[in-house]
Amino acid sequence: MILKLYKPVLLLLLLSINVCLAQSNMRTLKELTVDVSARDMLKQEISTAKNKSIILPANENKAGEALYQAQVTSRSLMGAVIYFTGGILIDNGWIRLLGSGSNMLPRSLPGWNKGKTFNNFGDRPGYLLIADDAIGGFFAVNGGALGADMGKVYYLAPETLKWESLNKNYSDFVDFCLNGDLDKFYESYRWKNWKKETAVLNGDNVYSFYPFLWSKEGQDISKSSRKVVPVQEHYDFTLSTISQLSK
Repeated sequence: MILKLYKPVLLLLLLSINVCLAQSNMRTLKELTVDVSARDMLKQEISTAKNKSIILPANENKAGEALYQAQVTSRSLMGAVIYFTGGILIDNGWIRLLGSGSNMLPRSLPGWNKGKTFNNFGDRPGYLLIADDAIGGFFAVNGGALGADMGKVYYLAPETLKWESLNKNYSDFVDFCLNGDLDKFYESYRWKNWKKETAVLNGDNVYSFYPFLWSKEGQDISKSSRKVVPVQEHYDFTLSTISQLSK
Protein backbone atom coordinates (compact mmCIF):
# COMPACT_ATOMS: atom_id res chain seq x y z
CA MET A 1 0.00 0.00 0.00
CA ILE A 2 2.81 2.41 0.94
CA LEU A 3 4.61 1.63 -2.32
CA LYS A 4 1.43 2.35 -4.30
CA LEU A 5 0.96 5.68 -2.54
CA TYR A 6 4.52 6.79 -3.12
CA LYS A 7 4.99 5.41 -6.64
CA PRO A 8 3.98 8.68 -8.39
CA VAL A 9 6.34 10.59 -6.09
CA LEU A 10 9.19 8.20 -6.85
CA LEU A 11 8.62 8.53 -10.59
CA LEU A 12 8.61 12.32 -10.32
CA LEU A 13 11.82 12.19 -8.28
CA LEU A 14 13.55 9.96 -10.83
CA LEU A 15 12.44 12.26 -13.64
CA SER A 16 13.80 15.28 -11.76
CA ILE A 17 17.12 13.51 -11.20
CA ASN A 18 17.42 12.71 -14.92
CA VAL A 19 16.68 16.33 -15.85
CA CYS A 20 19.28 17.59 -13.38
CA LEU A 21 21.91 15.16 -14.67
CA ALA A 22 21.27 16.26 -18.26
CA GLN A 23 21.45 19.94 -17.34
CA SER A 24 24.59 19.48 -15.23
CA ASN A 25 26.41 18.12 -18.28
CA MET A 26 25.45 21.10 -20.43
CA ARG A 27 28.24 23.46 -21.50
CA THR A 28 27.93 27.13 -20.65
CA LEU A 29 27.25 29.78 -23.27
CA LYS A 30 30.79 31.09 -22.78
CA GLU A 31 32.19 27.65 -23.59
CA LEU A 32 29.97 27.35 -26.65
CA THR A 33 31.00 30.73 -28.08
CA VAL A 34 34.78 30.62 -27.67
CA ASP A 35 35.17 30.28 -31.45
CA VAL A 36 32.79 32.26 -33.69
CA SER A 37 34.64 31.66 -36.96
CA ALA A 38 31.60 30.03 -38.58
CA ARG A 39 29.85 33.42 -38.61
CA ASP A 40 32.05 34.70 -41.46
CA MET A 41 31.67 31.45 -43.35
CA LEU A 42 27.88 31.72 -43.09
CA LYS A 43 27.92 35.34 -44.28
CA GLN A 44 30.07 34.37 -47.24
CA GLU A 45 27.79 31.52 -48.22
CA ILE A 46 24.71 33.74 -48.02
CA SER A 47 26.34 36.53 -50.04
CA THR A 48 27.14 34.17 -52.92
CA ALA A 49 23.94 32.10 -52.77
CA LYS A 50 22.20 31.34 -56.07
CA ASN A 51 18.79 31.04 -54.42
CA LYS A 52 17.19 34.11 -52.87
CA SER A 53 18.00 33.97 -49.16
CA ILE A 54 17.09 36.31 -46.31
CA ILE A 55 18.87 36.23 -42.95
CA LEU A 56 16.39 37.11 -40.24
CA PRO A 57 17.84 39.26 -37.45
CA ALA A 58 18.76 37.57 -34.19
CA ASN A 59 17.88 38.86 -30.75
CA GLU A 60 21.03 38.67 -28.63
CA ASN A 61 19.33 37.28 -25.54
CA LYS A 62 17.19 34.78 -27.42
CA ALA A 63 20.15 33.72 -29.55
CA GLY A 64 22.28 32.99 -26.49
CA GLU A 65 19.46 31.07 -24.86
CA ALA A 66 18.83 29.03 -28.01
CA LEU A 67 22.50 28.17 -28.48
CA TYR A 68 22.76 27.07 -24.85
CA GLN A 69 19.64 24.93 -25.22
CA ALA A 70 20.92 23.37 -28.45
CA GLN A 71 24.38 22.69 -26.97
CA VAL A 72 26.21 23.19 -30.26
CA THR A 73 29.17 25.53 -30.60
CA SER A 74 29.22 28.72 -32.64
CA ARG A 75 32.19 27.20 -34.46
CA SER A 76 29.80 24.84 -36.24
CA LEU A 77 27.55 25.97 -39.07
CA MET A 78 24.45 24.92 -37.15
CA GLY A 79 25.66 26.91 -34.17
CA ALA A 80 26.27 29.94 -36.38
CA VAL A 81 22.76 29.74 -37.82
CA ILE A 82 21.29 29.54 -34.32
CA TYR A 83 23.50 32.17 -32.68
CA PHE A 84 23.80 34.74 -35.44
CA THR A 85 20.42 34.51 -37.15
CA GLY A 86 16.75 34.39 -36.24
CA GLY A 87 16.49 31.85 -39.05
CA ILE A 88 17.00 31.93 -42.81
CA LEU A 89 14.22 32.18 -45.40
CA ILE A 90 15.22 30.53 -48.65
CA ASP A 91 13.68 30.82 -52.11
CA ASN A 92 10.98 33.36 -51.23
CA GLY A 93 10.42 31.68 -47.87
CA TRP A 94 9.74 28.27 -49.40
CA ILE A 95 12.29 26.67 -47.05
CA ARG A 96 12.66 27.93 -43.48
CA LEU A 97 16.01 27.10 -41.86
CA LEU A 98 15.57 27.32 -38.09
CA GLY A 99 17.77 29.63 -36.01
CA SER A 100 16.99 31.40 -32.75
CA GLY A 101 13.61 32.78 -33.83
CA SER A 102 12.33 36.12 -35.17
CA ASN A 103 9.06 37.83 -36.12
CA MET A 104 8.77 36.07 -39.48
CA LEU A 105 9.99 32.75 -38.07
CA PRO A 106 9.07 32.69 -34.36
CA ARG A 107 10.37 29.18 -33.66
CA SER A 108 13.92 28.51 -32.46
CA LEU A 109 15.60 25.25 -33.42
CA PRO A 110 15.82 23.85 -29.87
CA GLY A 111 12.43 25.25 -28.87
CA TRP A 112 10.73 23.60 -31.86
CA ASN A 113 12.30 20.24 -31.02
CA LYS A 114 11.49 20.25 -27.31
CA GLY A 115 8.57 17.91 -26.69
CA LYS A 116 8.94 16.40 -30.16
CA THR A 117 12.39 14.90 -30.57
CA PHE A 118 13.50 15.24 -26.94
CA ASN A 119 11.90 16.00 -23.59
CA ASN A 120 14.58 18.07 -21.87
CA PHE A 121 17.34 20.34 -23.13
CA GLY A 122 20.57 18.39 -23.04
CA ASP A 123 18.92 15.13 -24.14
CA ARG A 124 20.22 13.34 -27.22
CA PRO A 125 17.40 13.13 -29.76
CA GLY A 126 16.81 10.31 -32.21
CA TYR A 127 16.55 13.03 -34.83
CA LEU A 128 16.68 16.83 -34.76
CA LEU A 129 14.29 18.99 -36.77
CA ILE A 130 16.29 21.72 -38.53
CA ALA A 131 14.03 23.13 -41.25
CA ASP A 132 10.69 22.79 -42.99
CA ASP A 133 9.03 24.02 -46.16
CA ALA A 134 5.86 25.76 -47.24
CA ILE A 135 4.11 22.56 -48.35
CA GLY A 136 4.53 20.86 -44.98
CA GLY A 137 7.71 18.87 -45.46
CA PHE A 138 10.17 18.54 -42.56
CA PHE A 139 13.96 18.23 -42.58
CA ALA A 140 15.87 16.58 -39.73
CA VAL A 141 19.39 15.47 -38.86
CA ASN A 142 19.43 11.76 -38.10
CA GLY A 143 20.48 10.97 -34.55
CA GLY A 144 20.00 7.23 -35.04
CA ALA A 145 16.22 6.90 -35.16
CA LEU A 146 15.91 7.34 -38.94
CA GLY A 147 18.62 4.99 -40.15
CA ALA A 148 22.22 3.86 -39.78
CA ASP A 149 23.63 6.99 -41.44
CA MET A 150 24.07 9.13 -38.33
CA GLY A 151 24.41 12.85 -39.01
CA LYS A 152 22.71 12.77 -42.39
CA VAL A 153 19.73 14.97 -43.19
CA TYR A 154 16.37 13.33 -43.91
CA TYR A 155 13.24 14.76 -45.49
CA LEU A 156 9.74 13.84 -44.35
CA ALA A 157 8.05 14.29 -47.70
CA PRO A 158 4.35 15.29 -47.64
CA GLU A 159 3.69 13.32 -50.82
CA THR A 160 5.00 10.02 -49.38
CA LEU A 161 4.82 10.51 -45.58
CA LYS A 162 8.19 8.75 -45.35
CA TRP A 163 11.56 9.91 -44.05
CA GLU A 164 13.93 9.93 -47.03
CA SER A 165 17.70 10.34 -46.69
CA LEU A 166 19.17 13.21 -48.71
CA ASN A 167 22.67 11.77 -48.15
CA LYS A 168 23.87 15.18 -46.95
CA ASN A 169 25.21 16.39 -43.62
CA TYR A 170 24.01 19.69 -42.15
CA SER A 171 26.58 21.82 -43.98
CA ASP A 172 25.83 20.08 -47.28
CA PHE A 173 22.12 20.62 -46.70
CA VAL A 174 22.57 24.35 -46.09
CA ASP A 175 24.62 24.58 -49.28
CA PHE A 176 21.88 22.72 -51.15
CA CYS A 177 19.26 25.17 -49.85
CA LEU A 178 21.36 28.14 -50.89
CA ASN A 179 22.66 26.89 -54.23
CA GLY A 180 20.81 23.71 -55.19
CA ASP A 181 18.21 23.22 -57.91
CA LEU A 182 15.12 23.59 -55.74
CA ASP A 183 12.82 23.72 -58.76
CA LYS A 184 13.93 20.20 -59.63
CA PHE A 185 13.70 18.97 -56.05
CA TYR A 186 10.14 20.29 -55.76
CA GLU A 187 9.16 19.43 -59.31
CA SER A 188 5.37 19.09 -59.64
CA TYR A 189 4.81 20.64 -56.20
CA ARG A 190 4.88 24.33 -57.05
CA TRP A 191 1.88 26.18 -58.36
CA LYS A 192 1.60 29.25 -60.57
CA ASN A 193 1.77 32.00 -57.93
CA TRP A 194 3.82 30.19 -55.27
CA LYS A 195 6.54 32.87 -55.08
CA LYS A 196 4.10 35.66 -54.30
CA GLU A 197 2.18 33.59 -51.76
CA THR A 198 5.10 32.07 -49.86
CA ALA A 199 6.88 35.43 -49.64
CA VAL A 200 4.22 36.62 -47.17
CA LEU A 201 3.69 33.27 -45.42
CA ASN A 202 4.68 33.44 -41.75
CA GLY A 203 7.26 30.85 -40.73
CA ASP A 204 4.88 29.43 -38.13
CA ASN A 205 2.44 28.43 -40.88
CA VAL A 206 2.38 26.00 -43.80
CA TYR A 207 -0.03 25.13 -46.58
CA SER A 208 -2.38 22.22 -46.10
CA PHE A 209 -3.71 20.58 -49.26
CA TYR A 210 -6.84 18.68 -50.06
CA PRO A 211 -6.90 16.11 -51.48
CA PHE A 212 -3.80 15.27 -49.41
CA LEU A 213 -0.56 15.23 -51.40
CA TRP A 214 0.11 11.62 -50.40
CA SER A 215 -3.24 10.43 -51.76
CA LYS A 216 -3.85 9.22 -55.30
CA GLU A 217 -6.24 12.11 -55.87
CA GLY A 218 -3.68 14.65 -54.65
CA GLN A 219 -0.90 13.89 -57.11
CA ASP A 220 -1.73 16.98 -59.19
CA ILE A 221 -1.15 19.91 -56.84
CA SER A 222 -2.76 22.35 -59.28
CA LYS A 223 -6.08 20.60 -58.72
CA SER A 224 -5.83 20.61 -54.92
CA SER A 225 -7.28 23.30 -52.70
CA ARG A 226 -4.91 24.78 -50.11
CA LYS A 227 -5.24 26.69 -46.89
CA VAL A 228 -2.83 28.14 -44.35
CA VAL A 229 -2.54 26.19 -41.08
CA PRO A 230 -0.17 26.39 -38.08
CA VAL A 231 2.96 24.31 -38.60
CA GLN A 232 2.45 22.70 -35.18
CA GLU A 233 -1.01 21.52 -36.21
CA HIS A 234 0.34 20.16 -39.47
CA TYR A 235 3.24 18.37 -37.78
CA ASP A 236 0.93 16.67 -35.28
CA PHE A 237 -1.50 15.71 -38.05
CA THR A 238 1.34 14.30 -40.19
CA LEU A 239 2.68 12.06 -37.41
CA SER A 240 -0.84 10.96 -36.50
CA THR A 241 -1.59 10.07 -40.12
CA ILE A 242 1.66 8.10 -40.44
CA SER A 243 0.77 6.19 -37.30
CA GLN A 244 -2.73 5.39 -38.56
CA LEU A 245 -1.55 4.30 -42.01
CA SER A 246 1.07 1.99 -40.52
CA LYS A 247 -1.53 -0.02 -38.57
